[in-house]
Amino acid sequence: MNFLVDAQLPIRLANWISAQGFDCKHVISLPNKEFSSDFEIIRIATLEQRVVITKDSDFMKFRLIKGTPKKLIVVSTGNISNTHLISYLMQIFMRLLVTWKIMLMYLRFQRPN
Repeated sequence: MNFLVDAQLPIRLANWISAQGFDCKHVISLPNKEFSSDFEIIRIATLEQRVVITKDSDFMKFRLIKGTPKKLIVVSTGNISNTHLISYLMQIFMRLLVTWKIMLMYLRFQRPN
């Protein structure tokens, strides 16, 4: 499975996913870097068969209305540090892949106590 991590999420997440043996790019590696448009990200994700991981709810709208990107993980958080976010994603990432039966996944995180 291939992944593309959007600009609102830290490059550290993409590096961790890569370290788990997956092909993962961060938007910062694209030609327009963090200025890549949503359309450009969707085009690359479609072309390279990547799952988009993002905090941008516009991608969910594109997915529901236009059917692209084909696979999408939307992360929704309140005020949470990148360290807590990555820690939580590390804990659940492999379980997400095992149970991946749908094309759209919406993850809502609450700030850890």
